[in-house]
Amino acid sequence: MAGARSLTRRGARGRSGWAALVPVVALAAGLLFATSSQTAQGTDLRGGEVTELSALIAARQDVLVAQEEQLAALQARAQALTDQAASRDGAVAAAQARTEAGVLSAGLVALSGRGVEITLDDAPRRPDGSLPIGARPDDVVIHQSDVQAVVNAVWAAGADAVAVMDQRLIATSAVRCVGNVLLLQGRTYSPPFVVTAIGDAAAIRAQLAASPQVALFQQAVDDYGLGFAVRDRSQVTVPAYDGPLDMEYATAADG
Repeated sequence: MAGARSLTRRGARGRSGWAALVPVVALAAGLLFATSSQTAQGTDLRGGEVTELSALIAARQDVLVAQEEQLAALQARAQALTDQAASRDGAVAAAQARTEAGVLSAGLVALSGRGVEITLDDAPRRPDGSLPIGARPDDVVIHQSDVQAVVNAVWAAGADAVAVMDQRLIATSAVRCVGNVLLLQGRTYSPPFVVTAIGDAAAIRAQLAASPQVALFQQAVDDYGLGFAVRDRSQVTVPAYDGPLDMEYATAADG
């Protein structure tokens, strides 16, 4: 019985302590709510970071567009000055001719001709919004490896020029994705991804069919409904490469 009484007294003291803390907690909660209300001023505090990030991305895109316009103007001015110098100096004209011979292979001029247009797209959801039967979220989206497999096959078929989302690819270009968002030369693209190539359409189709990596992608197309279409085009235009040409790591070829 003594033990029981002792326990009862401890419980009474505990309840008395909690009773004393209730007003303090209520006051602190009230101050917190008041501060949040004052700070938010009728807005969503959690949405601020999302809004700020979206605005930052939009601002960076605007800066990129402005810089591209400035670059185009400077390039046009430089070309005009070079042409003037070439008209007066035979050495300059000869150097310009040597440069122009390499411009084509470097992808620095636009090309037009017969070719193909290849489209890769995420799988559509079922009518109720769910994934296809047996599919995981990763199974129904286009991955970097899928785009790279198609591009590699097109190059292997001897294409004269290749572009992804109207961005010209050259020898140093890299296809990168974050999730299912494609990153090319500072720009971001969402599916569907379009690969445009100038070359022999039959050879490109044959190389796509022979590629083991494309075969893996084709299996996902068959299993989960990913989009994959190859269309012959009598006339396609691949724009000139307009990205940076500086190389951080390079060595001169022997001979």
